[in-house]
Amino acid sequence: MYTSKGLSEKNQLVTQNTQLVKRLAHQLKAKLPANIEVDDLIQAGMMGLLDAANRYEDNHGAQFETYAAQRIRGAMLDELRSADWLPRGVRQNMRKIEAAMNAVQQRSAKAPTESEIAKQMDIPLREYQQLLSEGSGHQLIYYEDFQDSGEDEHFLDRHLADRDSDPLAALMETGFREALIEAIENLPEREKILMGLYYEQELNLKEIGAIMGVSESRVCQLHSQAVARLRAQLKQQAWTSSN
Repeated sequence: MYTSKGLSEKNQLVTQNTQLVKRLAHQLKAKLPANIEVDDLIQAGMMGLLDAANRYEDNHGAQFETYAAQRIRGAMLDELRSADWLPRGVRQNMRKIEAAMNAVQQRSAKAPTESEIAKQMDIPLREYQQLLSEGSGHQLIYYEDFQDSGEDEHFLDRHLADRDSDPLAALMETGFREALIEAIENLPEREKILMGLYYEQELNLKEIGAIMGVSESRVCQLHSQAVARLRAQLKQQAWTSSN
């Protein structure tokens, strides 16, 4: 049971450190993609601050601000992780697809077909299409793209390392929109139409399938493939511009 004095002290700790939450949120936001809302980080950080106030004891030997900062940052990172829901295995498979796309395109200088990508991956076309289906929800940018060392450790736990060492982050800062427009223009016509219907016209997969004369599941595959092409092209442009 908290005494009224204890509750008052905890409330005071929260009130005194609200600006700490905002400061940490803006510091973190500066290293994240534009679609991340700082208000969401602040809300998560406030929950971390409340948790810190409830757990803090003077005999911890640490200043409250130091202790609270760890809890606040941890709560924000947990919020970011919860938004990145696609299983690691699926993302790894999609990266293999992106690598195969790049390999074929380097040889032929044109957008590879599904059959060419499957052949590069040394798998049957049906298996390749199944990987695309499983990759539904594949995103254009993942947080771990900013510093992916290939280790199991989540990149967020590496404190969002210096962006200057990462070409994709540099691309996002200097010309991401222009690069994305160019990448979309380089998509095969069918996938370009699909992306327009989905993101500009805001049609759902079933509606797009009716327009394109294919099943909803096929639209899902083509969408995953289009996103993989865009990611592959953006990464290639990023590495080219950084070297």
